[in-house]
Amino acid sequence: MEALKGLKVLELGQLIAGPFAGKTLAEFGADVIKVEPAGVGDPLRKWRMLRDGTSVWWQVQSRNKRSVCLDLRGPEGQEAVRALAAEADVLIENFKPGTLEGWGLGWERLHADNPKLIMLRISGYGQTGPYRDKPGFGVLGEAMGGLRHLTGEPGRVPVRVGVSIGDTLAALHGVIGVLTALRHREVNGGLGQVVDVALYEAVFNIMESLVPEYEAFGAVRGAAGSALPGIAPTNAYPSNDGQYVLIAGNGDSIFKRLMKAIGRPDLENDAALAHNDGRVQRVEEIDAAIAAWTRDFDRDQVLATLEAAGVPAGRVYTVADIVSDPQYLAREMIIESPTSDGHTLKVPGVVPKLSATPGRIGHAAPRLGQHDADLQRGAGWPARID
Repeated sequence: MEALKGLKVLELGQLIAGPFAGKTLAEFGADVIKVEPAGVGDPLRKWRMLRDGTSVWWQVQSRNKRSVCLDLRGPEGQEAVRALAAEADVLIENFKPGTLEGWGLGWERLHADNPKLIMLRISGYGQTGPYRDKPGFGVLGEAMGGLRHLTGEPGRVPVRVGVSIGDTLAALHGVIGVLTALRHREVNGGLGQVVDVALYEAVFNIMESLVPEYEAFGAVRGAAGSALPGIAPTNAYPSNDGQYVLIAGNGDSIFKRLMKAIGRPDLENDAALAHNDGRVQRVEEIDAAIAAWTRDFDRDQVLATLEAAGVPAGRVYTVADIVSDPQYLAREMIIESPTSDGHTLKVPGVVPKLSATPGRIGHAAPRLGQHDADLQRGAGWPARID
């Protein structure tokens, strides 16, 4: 049994934020109909590395979905979307605010036709406020949300984390909002609502103590490389084979075990280092002691010693490490999946893991317009759909 079986979702978004939300709902059983422009489809079909003309990223982002081609700028396509939205539980969009209204597909119109509809709207700055009409992308949301200022090495240019984290965070907040709105609709009267997610706010929501530290102490956090400011010790330490080991020795009892493992009883038994606030005052000394020890061994020796001591430690994984790692494989996080063009592809598994109603990959990402005919028959929309 799938937790979201029977849930009808209409996805109008493109690229990352909206479609990632649709992907997540689809993995738990929702029937997601993805609307794409005829001829070209979602631009993600051509992003990053292509095989036989189609992005392999597309195979992950759009699995379990159905594809239909509609021209949202024309009256027939708009009428078709209204017909689909009238039967949907959820509509997902990540256009610039006002775009759907300009096409006659805004909230007021669709809600009037389907009072139970929930509309997830993901945009750079939200549906209100002075920045509402600015174009927004994940990179800008990451910067405005405060994340970009913290990434990289001190004194150097702020860097990206390497993936479109702002878009994905917005999508996940959107899924939370959709599920919350569905619960409200079920319990409190049957009406839908708008879920308004701004990219910068989704990033800002994970910034931990950034604001209260500024308010209370005037502290402006900056880039700290591989360390986590205010928590000690937790860092990346070099081994003698040119690798790095990540060590999280910031729990009070863990710190003592770590110091014992590296042969520093003076630090292990120093009362001033018994708790995190004291260790933070001497973090440079502690990091230097740990690094002096790790440099005497290769990475695997360091990891074996710390595992025996009960100290959390790990290595930096590349994708080559990931696809062959026994933990990933045991939890079905690397899955061999067929694609609609006849290939097979290793892809990420489904997260989170539910014991009674687990997610699944039901079918491959669709070819462009693959389900036009099926949906045309089922929705009663105009005969011409491109």
